Amino acid sequence: MEKTKQQFEAIIQNCNNLFSSKLKDYGASWRVMRPSSVTDQIFIKASRIRSIEEKGIQMIGDSIKAEFIGIVNYAAIALIQLEKGWSDAASESTEEISQLHHHHLIQAMELMLKKNHDYGEAWRSMRVSSFTDIILTRINRIKQIEDNDGITGVSEGVESNFSDIINYAIFALIKSDENEEL
Repeated sequence: MEKTKQQFEAIIQNCNNLFSSKLKDYGASWRVMRPSSVTDQIFIKASRIRSIEEKGIQMIGDSIKAEFIGIVNYAAIALIQLEKGWSDAASESTEEISQLHHHHLIQAMELMLKKNHDYGEAWRSMRVSSFTDIILTRINRIKQIEDNDGITGVSEGVESNFSDIINYAIFALIKSDENEEL
């Protein structure tokens, strides 16, 4: 499991670097997005991945790997939006936003380590296409919870679903690095 943790940390660093670069370019312009809009952005990325997996051909140059990185970063953005609320203008500093992003990725990794202990790294035997399907399932759960005004009876809330999305996207990226699948 130490190998998984190291791989996970390397991908978190890569996601953080891209997030920070985009933050410099665009600022936290996404702060105006309501949580449902962030959910839809993740849906678009996961749907594109699934479409390419099914068709075997892509027409736009952005790689599937880049889409999984985008899913990781948008899921962290969703967690920030849930924590801070959406805003017409970002009042937080770039540093604070970067720290929040990193914090949510680290929390997702801590959750993964606990689950990985119990499940014995079963994810390593899964296909990347299964990760895509699970991410789409989680998005559909989140959409239903959002449509229910965040109310759940017995189910986990949106936060845990976004954390799981981060973890499944990172698993896909790890498998990609190991097998050069994407």
